[in-house]
Amino acid sequence: PRAGPGLGWSRARAAGLALPLLLGQLLALAGGGGAFYLEVRELEEKCFIQEIPDGTVVIGNYKTELYDPAMEKYQPSPQWINLFVFVKDPENKNLLARQYGPRGSFTFTSQSPGEHQVCLHLKSIRFALFYDGKLAIHLDMQLGEHTNDYMELEANDKLTLLHLRIQQLVEQVEKIQKEQEYQRWREERFRQTSESTNQRVLWWSILQTLILVATGIWQMQHLKSFFKAKKLV
Repeated sequence: PRAGPGLGWSRARAAGLALPLLLGQLLALAGGGGAFYLEVRELEEKCFIQEIPDGTVVIGNYKTELYDPAMEKYQPSPQWINLFVFVKDPENKNLLARQYGPRGSFTFTSQSPGEHQVCLHLKSIRFALFYDGKLAIHLDMQLGEHTNDYMELEANDKLTLLHLRIQQLVEQVEKIQKEQEYQRWREERFRQTSESTNQRVLWWSILQTLILVATGIWQMQHLKSFFKAKKLV
């Protein structure tokens, strides 16, 4: 039997809703980075861990604020305050170690997948302490395709809106694929760790059994010698 016009419209409406839902799921999976708010004092170092797949471009946009006790709130930092950024990869190799101004951005590219350590600390270039020693750092980490300025690409390459959306979706799919590869790498690493732990537990159990058997044999020999010495056997 043929479907009526109401049923056909319902199917078309469902198909129309499925595409935005799928695109929304892709955007959610491709999301990366995060926003951070840190309160620090002069020369105090703040570190955090960011899991990053290999070959991923990371941009950190930041601004710093200096606490004003007279107004009892944070104000934009003056130019004589510097931000030091240190980034280490999972192998403890330095990816970035630079000094920046009170506001701006820093960029680095991950060389290996895993947990990257990002450390920040502020320092005055004047021979004076900060007011009350309080500072705040606002940091926005952008990973992968989130680092691209699509408005600039559209202006420079004269791309149509459709071409721009297609390019954005392709980059997001590549980001999802890279994230899946990273999750597979984590799963393989976890499996290797589990197998190594199980093997160590097995050998430790065997060693404990051998020690117990050796102790039992020694005790039996000792008791036998004791009984012979007392002429009990």
